[in-house]
Amino acid sequence: MKIKLSERPNKINDQIIIGVIPARFASTRLMGKPLADICGKPMIQHTYESAMQSKLLNEVIVAVDDEKVAQVVRSFGGKVIMTPKNIATGSDRIAFVTRSIPSAKIVVNIQGDEPFIKGEMIDQAIEPLLFDKTVNVSTLAKRIESVQDLKSPSIPKVVFDYNNFAMYFSRSPIPYVRDAKTNFERIQNAEIYKHIGLYVYRRESLLRFTELEPTDLEQTEKLEQLRMLENGFKIKVVVTEYENLAVDTQEDLDRARLYYSRILKMKDDGDL
Repeated sequence: MKIKLSERPNKINDQIIIGVIPARFASTRLMGKPLADICGKPMIQHTYESAMQSKLLNEVIVAVDDEKVAQVVRSFGGKVIMTPKNIATGSDRIAFVTRSIPSAKIVVNIQGDEPFIKGEMIDQAIEPLLFDKTVNVSTLAKRIESVQDLKSPSIPKVVFDYNNFAMYFSRSPIPYVRDAKTNFERIQNAEIYKHIGLYVYRRESLLRFTELEPTDLEQTEKLEQLRMLENGFKIKVVVTEYENLAVDTQEDLDRARLYYSRILKMKDDGDL
């Protein structure tokens, strides 16, 4: 199956860059997550509209495994591709879509549970691949500012070298700040970064990565990106000043609804 791209222009670079949002209906921790309502819109619509704010993407596509989600995406004008239900991971789902678009040279994995991802964040992550031909994979990180984020195993942490290439990802707080007596001291005395799960790949790197078998560290930490590091991939880490709000649980969803309701109120009051 070959997919025809829209005429949405890329003003910066002549390479075709697509953003793919994997949206799996049967989420283990929050069933039907893509369709979860956030102040009158399904979460997948929030994510799609946020991704469309990128200035570098030629196309945004939602990769779904359920016709209910596909119908909702079509209803708000989004482009959708059905993928097999037995595809194991979001990366594999994105690779499936990429194979149907031979002209796509750079592919962005935009998590479907990031409803408020900023277009600027997507563009920040893409830029290293536009200006440095040696970079094949990039991702985002933000300095941790709260003890809650530091302690949360659902928020992966990343350490990177002086050239901003990832050295390791972990669900544990890394680096360990030996001289700090409290977690608050740790985030005050050291730069500790959380990983934001947006990835940018050159086409060949994505397809090669998804052909590899899961690795030991990946299975131990339950972090797919460790498969890349264990197989010698270099991942460029772009530090962003923007915050993210990922939705994995009902508690996260409640927080997302509160966040967006505040934005709507500010708009109504003329503060935005």
